[in-house]
Amino acid sequence: MAEDKKLGRNKKDSNDDMINLVDNLNRDDDVKYNRRAFLKSTVGASVAIGLATLPFSVLALNSKKDDSNRVFVANLSDVPKDSSMNFTYPTKDDPAILVHTKQGELKAYNNKCTHLQCPVFYEKEESVLLCPCHKGYFSLDNGHPLAGPPQRELPLIELQVKDGAIFAVGRKIRHE
Repeated sequence: MAEDKKLGRNKKDSNDDMINLVDNLNRDDDVKYNRRAFLKSTVGASVAIGLATLPFSVLALNSKKDDSNRVFVANLSDVPKDSSMNFTYPTKDDPAILVHTKQGELKAYNNKCTHLQCPVFYEKEESVLLCPCHKGYFSLDNGHPLAGPPQRELPLIELQVKDGAIFAVGRKIRHE
């Protein structure tokens, strides 16, 4: 009599790989690497990362506001009403314009037209900022384009006046 082959559990008498797909499953591994174990390890890793970054979060919340972005622009007495002056902010390579309006307000913007980076000048008669390269006009109130090819507003430079001195303290690219 021919020897009968002893087949293992879920084995078919065939060499076809599609029939013997269950050969790669091991019940011990199935129990060890299930969804519950995966979720436990994921939650554990998340907690460990959260605890590791906690000291940095506390330092960020408790850090004092530094004045590293604060740059002296001019004395208020040196900029009469209805006049302007050029300065650089936030770096020496970034030209800016400060305007003391007829109403006594201080406005500052980057001094590069958003169309082709030409310099912008204060036009006293119309109280606007003018780019002479392509006749671009910007509102003095908010830096938004009024006429010409520019489509984006001029970046606003935030100012602070303290003891008669004007300081640039920040910059907003998109503003209202």
